Amino acid sequence: MKEKMDQTPIDDDTNDLNQADNLPNGGSVVDQEAKKSNSKKSNSVNENQKDTPVEIEKDRIYEKQNNKKSLKYQNAIQRAKNRTYKIFVFLFLTLVSLVVLYPLVYAVSAAFSPGRSISAMSIIPFGSGVTTAHFKRLVSETNYIRWFRNTLIIAASTSVSTVLVCSLAAYVFSRFRFLFKKTMMLALLVLQIFPSFIGMIAIYVILLRIKGLDTLWGMVLIYLAGNIPYNTWLVKSYMDSIPRAYDEAAKIDGASNARTFFKIILPQASPIITFLAIVSFTGPWMEFIFAKLILRSNENQTLALGLFSFVTDKKNEFTLFCAGALIVAVPFIIFFLITQKVLVSSLAGAGVKE
Repeated sequence: MKEKMDQTPIDDDTNDLNQADNLPNGGSVVDQEAKKSNSKKSNSVNENQKDTPVEIEKDRIYEKQNNKKSLKYQNAIQRAKNRTYKIFVFLFLTLVSLVVLYPLVYAVSAAFSPGRSISAMSIIPFGSGVTTAHFKRLVSETNYIRWFRNTLIIAASTSVSTVLVCSLAAYVFSRFRFLFKKTMMLALLVLQIFPSFIGMIAIYVILLRIKGLDTLWGMVLIYLAGNIPYNTWLVKSYMDSIPRAYDEAAKIDGASNARTFFKIILPQASPIITFLAIVSFTGPWMEFIFAKLILRSNENQTLALGLFSFVTDKKNEFTLFCAGALIVAVPFIIFFLITQKVLVSSLAGAGVKE
């Protein structure tokens, strides 16, 4: 009896612990509770799904409003940055323009201001009055007209001779093969490296022996010799881009080399020839160093020497100097306005190669 009484509590405990295993249908009670919990979860999910379209729409509207606000804020910041940048650029360019234009405006005002020296002038342009007496003095009391003519002769002669010599030399180097061709081209390139002022003494001695001192043609020789090395390379590089078929067709028709050059190659190279003529013409107008070395008499001086004589240590006529410089600038402005389209088209045509 004691043994039976001792075993019964143990059996009851094990039965209580293993109640789920001893239930019929493999623990259906637990399954039912699990199903109830799952059904509650599914019902809550369904309720959330029923509410989602409205909430999603609200979220979308809220996001749109926030995006609009952020975009407006970003656009406002960008516009403020752009305004600040434009104002800064405008002020900077205005300052640079004033720094660049003030000396020019002051020189123009000096040409029309009474008096002779710069110390008698006002800092404000045209603040001392307006007069045309300086222009009358240039014509009546100085050799300004003769200086202008000398400079024009030198510039025109230099331009024509540079175009002729450099184009012929470029044609020879571009189309013919001969001994020491590469050596001569390299020599031209090396000569261009050194400045022409190195040979000033030699130039002076050569012109002295050939009686070219104080002459206009001596100045033309100096400018022509200085223009040959670089401009020959420039024209040759353009002529290399012209097809050789033109030369071959001209030879088949019986044309000589000279006729081929003047009738066929030279018109094809007109863009670079035009550019060379314009640059060679404008160079001698304000050249001072070689003109001071070669030209001695007042009758053979150029504009650069004549105008410089107004502002030396012994003579201070700044207003007369500005009047003469203004007269020189007017033909240059007209010249560049006329040849602007030709110059631009020449540069554009020189850059095109087939």
